[in-house]
Amino acid sequence: MTSREVQSDSDDGMDEFMDKFTTQRYKNAFTEKNWEEEFNKVPMFMKTAPEEIDPQKYPELACLQSIIHDEDRPPEEQAKSLKDEGNAFFKEKKYDKAVVSYTAALKKKCGDQELNAVLLTNRAASHFYLGNMRSALNDAAAAKKIKPDHLKALIRGAQCCIELRNFSEAIHWCDEGLKVYPTDGKLRELRASADKHKRAAERDARKSKAKEKKLCGEKEALLSAIKDRGIKLFQSTKPRRQGSDSDEEDQCSSAAVAQLSLDGLSSQEITGAQVSLDKQGSLHWPVLFLYPEHQQSDFISAFSENNYFRDHLTVMFGEELPPWDTDKKYQPQNLKLYFEDEEEETLYQVDPDTSLLKALQHKRFFVKAGTPSFIVLVHGSSFSKQFLSGKTIHRL
Repeated sequence: MTSREVQSDSDDGMDEFMDKFTTQRYKNAFTEKNWEEEFNKVPMFMKTAPEEIDPQKYPELACLQSIIHDEDRPPEEQAKSLKDEGNAFFKEKKYDKAVVSYTAALKKKCGDQELNAVLLTNRAASHFYLGNMRSALNDAAAAKKIKPDHLKALIRGAQCCIELRNFSEAIHWCDEGLKVYPTDGKLRELRASADKHKRAAERDARKSKAKEKKLCGEKEALLSAIKDRGIKLFQSTKPRRQGSDSDEEDQCSSAAVAQLSLDGLSSQEITGAQVSLDKQGSLHWPVLFLYPEHQQSDFISAFSENNYFRDHLTVMFGEELPPWDTDKKYQPQNLKLYFEDEEEETLYQVDPDTSLLKALQHKRFFVKAGTPSFIVLVHGSSFSKQFLSGKTIHRL
């Protein structure tokens, strides 16, 4: 057969194929309905990578994956392929998957230190966006150790320090970078931000220290005023927390003040009020009046130590009696006042014309939970007789 005859047969075959191509519909062609779905199966055109790669559904992508993870290739090639995979995940904001890829690349332990620095910096960026600031900082530091002038590592390290509120360290990172890149705008911006936050944090720390010092001074003055009056505080048997006192100068110097705040003056936990010392040197106590007959109570948030009980009873049971006193028995002149010595199971009767200070100074009165409490009964009532029956009663 001559060459002319071969050419003729070939042309005849092509003509036949073209005739079929123009007359028959291509079965695997994209349609208007499925073209986007089909395009998304082609690695070059994928908008997002699938969570799981099914070789039958994504044959081209599966082929690329097998190339990337081919263990027979040199470590440098494998690391570069994994880096590209991590970069693709990073662009899709799949930072957790990016971390996995960059970590796998670093495990190849290739000898390309430039590549290793890039991998660490990229993994630092992924950790940063995942909120893993400490891991991000560690990776940035490792990248900087390999390549001290790596700009992205320097920037990322400064950013991590700012997020971790370690502003002095952030400034140090920026200064290191500015020695190499003195005109870099990002480093300058980060340094200015870190310096601003550092000065604000120092200012807040000074304010907090001054406030704490003032508070400690007020506590010491309050404790001194209570001690000078001979008032006794009921001390809880609850064990003290270890480390509650500090030897630092900015803490309260008196261990007794710390004990006082933990035990004897803990009324805020119960009533929301606490004993206070006014500018004139008078104590004002939160005081509780208990009416056991009706299971009721009254609370006075600031009872001056110099005020008399009758003054408050007159206000509470003056023109308008409480709604629970249906028998109208709680007239100021009918009321008897007591405090209880729980340890000795004894009641002490208090004269309504006595000041609060005098009652608190009694040798058997202990202020419990920072709130002095008194029992109020109607003199001569059947409940009063029953309540007082069998109890030892002393007059103040």
